[in-house]
Amino acid sequence: MNSTQRILGLPFFTGSVEEAVAEALRGALVVAPSGPNLAGELRRVPHYRRSVETADVVLTDSAVMVSVFRMATGIAVPRHSGLKFLEAILDRPELKEPGAVFWVMPTKAEGDAIAGWLRARGFPVGEDNTHVAPFYRAYPIEDPDLLARLQSARPRVVFLNLAGGKQEVLGAWLRERLDPRPGIICTGAAVAFLAGTQATIPVWADRSGLGWLMRCLSEPRKFVPRYWSALPLLGLVWRHRQHSPVKQDAGTFP
Repeated sequence: MNSTQRILGLPFFTGSVEEAVAEALRGALVVAPSGPNLAGELRRVPHYRRSVETADVVLTDSAVMVSVFRMATGIAVPRHSGLKFLEAILDRPELKEPGAVFWVMPTKAEGDAIAGWLRARGFPVGEDNTHVAPFYRAYPIEDPDLLARLQSARPRVVFLNLAGGKQEVLGAWLRERLDPRPGIICTGAAVAFLAGTQATIPVWADRSGLGWLMRCLSEPRKFVPRYWSALPLLGLVWRHRQHSPVKQDAGTFP
């Protein structure tokens, strides 16, 4: 496994995107915690915190976190957004083979739009390899129907295109129950950006850490409050740096 850097107690991946993709294809749980989730759920939701702490690859999706950590410590870590990772793994030709990928969609309407975009790019997407997630109301997040389908389908990679804060918990729950383990990708709405069902984020904006601004401009009522809630992240990273902002829970992953 490649090197990591602890930030807020989490083992953030410091290798290359290509190395992260290779880890995913070997059965890693890949997560890309957003600024709002790091500012909120990381402290408030033990299930979320443990799922990210135990993930195999934790991407440095938050540009704010990376920047503040460098100012506070002098340590520069590479920023790898969930969108950049997703673009890289979708370029792998073996994932276009029948049965290689299973897609978990947030809603039927958005799933249909994403499926159309994927098919246009050569991915075989149909009812046999898609699952529309129910509304997960409370933690812990479990989905026995999805688990049964994955045990039968045995895909190489599972994409959880769900909301941050929930997809990571579901991904960790699935990882503990699937054998052999597929790569489980928790990059949330990144595929929706590519498919155009949410705000289109240009490459320059993502690489500059301005994806949040594109989202706010596209749907201000939805995203301005969300990113406003991430402001406490600045203080958390400055104060805690490599250490967790909460007292660690005893016990094992539920």
